[in-house]
Amino acid sequence: MRTVIQKVKCAKVSVDSKIIGEINHGFLVLLGITHDDSEKEVKWLANKIKDLRIFEDENQKMNLSLEDVKGEILIVSQFTLYGNCIKGRRPSFIDAARPEYAKELYLKFIDEFKNFGIKTEVGEFGADMQVELLNDGPVTMIIDTKDAKI
Repeated sequence: MRTVIQKVKCAKVSVDSKIIGEINHGFLVLLGITHDDSEKEVKWLANKIKDLRIFEDENQKMNLSLEDVKGEILIVSQFTLYGNCIKGRRPSFIDAARPEYAKELYLKFIDEFKNFGIKTEVGEFGADMQVELLNDGPVTMIIDTKDAKI
């Protein structure tokens, strides 16, 4: 699994000009899933993001987690995170998981955050979405589970 995590003051996702998910202070998570991802990666990544300390404490140090600040999360599926642009001019998406498999893991990932008790909003899997955000910091992190050797 590969994610781009953006600390936001607010974010929303729309489909056909209708807002389907919206948060205030928290994380916008763009989530890509590849063929060999499993529930093991889902659980590891959800816990990593939940506990990621990138919110400032009273001393302006990145020391607080999403739970510490009672933040919210907006999760948007993004198969293009597995786009390979090395050869040619058009990206190859061969490393992205098939939609039916990816959707199953995407939904499990969402459930992890709901089970944590974190306000969780989502995009629409497979839809043409428009995402708006106000990046806070800006702070943007990239996490790839293959780097963790889970």
